[in-house]
Amino acid sequence: MATDTLEVSDLESPITIEHRDALIYMLTEAAELEHAICCQYLYAAFSLKQSAGEGVTPRQLEAIERWRKIVLGVATEEMQHLALVNNMLLAVGGAPRVGRPNFPQRGRYYPPAVQFALLPFGEPALRHFLFLERPEGITLPDAEGFEVVGEVEPIMTSEDIAPRPQDFATVGHLYRSIEEGFKHLVERHGEDWLFIGPPRAQATPQSFHWPELTPVTDLASALVAINTVVEQGEGPRGHWRDAHYGRFLEALGEFLEMKRSDPGFEPARPVLAAFVHTPPDSEGGPLVSDANTARVLDVFNVAYEVTLHVLARFFGHVDETDAQLKCLADAAVYLMITVIKPLGEAITTLPMGPEHPGMNAGPSFEVFYRAGFLLPHGRSAWIVIHERLVELDAYLSGLIVRRQAPATLVPVQEAIRRIAGMFAEHVDELHTRRIDPPVAWLRLDPSLLDTEKS
Repeated sequence: MATDTLEVSDLESPITIEHRDALIYMLTEAAELEHAICCQYLYAAFSLKQSAGEGVTPRQLEAIERWRKIVLGVATEEMQHLALVNNMLLAVGGAPRVGRPNFPQRGRYYPPAVQFALLPFGEPALRHFLFLERPEGITLPDAEGFEVVGEVEPIMTSEDIAPRPQDFATVGHLYRSIEEGFKHLVERHGEDWLFIGPPRAQATPQSFHWPELTPVTDLASALVAINTVVEQGEGPRGHWRDAHYGRFLEALGEFLEMKRSDPGFEPARPVLAAFVHTPPDSEGGPLVSDANTARVLDVFNVAYEVTLHVLARFFGHVDETDAQLKCLADAAVYLMITVIKPLGEAITTLPMGPEHPGMNAGPSFEVFYRAGFLLPHGRSAWIVIHERLVELDAYLSGLIVRRQAPATLVPVQEAIRRIAGMFAEHVDELHTRRIDPPVAWLRLDPSLLDTEKS
């Protein structure tokens, strides 16, 4: 068992960061990592069973609820970490980053040992989470199936000007390198040189109701933001009992004990990480062949796309009013709670198709735009986001009338309409703008109302 504290000598040497561009590169990589880690946690939480009718005892269901709370709590903090990294990016003149490569990724975009895949809650998922969240100085293998592939990049030196991927051993190692980069650049050039971003661009505790969401405007606030990320993840410089690492370690211990008592205990639904169409930057996976499941998975991914557009606009805003910024922040939260979460949970109850008997699908968190989700011009950005919400509403109408989709879609559609209305209130043209269904499948066939056919 790992010790609760670590010595400074156990830490990896920080990565060299000599230029603003290298700092922006590393912060962009950190944003992608926080995003990917968060999605992994959400997938595991969505996979958990929700009632005794799914083959678990009341005592087991109590444990499942504890684990769900742990995983969702950690995922929420990862969302906060993504916001903090974007605050740091904006503070030094970078663009917000809410995109990332698609799942699964095994050493293609990041150091060979830093890999991502969507796993249902269970021992492999928990061991993978522990590997990602492990404090510096703790040697721990990743879960089976995450074997290291490829070779590490050579370390950058003070002679280099072009940024490139760097090998970091842990997430904490990455952030400690970013911390040293901030300190070095301030020492070399001064705070006024480094912190050039407008203070109004910063997310604040009022934006998303996170007290630890520090606006970054100078070195001191940048270090506070980094410390928040590190302390919540691996613990305050190695004291990890209450951090993500410690919480997952506790969950793994309880899970293994319950498995020893009942080897047949399965807390998660039988889900597979699958696609409707394989993204070009993904390493692939099984495809959903059940038509109804595929449609619901498409709804999830489009809702996720809209959420990323909203977040990118919030962090990349230019001339939005305070009321519009509040609308963007509120819409992002509402999308996560009233759309993403119920859809993600519903998908894990839907069948993959005959090629995978007995297996259900899982939310794939597909990223459509590799270049990012920033819509740069204010008025058009709001129109595009609203338009996508209206299209999603129309598509949901087509699914609901088929009477085969999960009941969850009805309140999800209501939530989508409320969020679309929030955007319409802030752009005059949207009050009168009418968006027709863009393609034929949105024009409902009256025969779909025939219950015998549906």
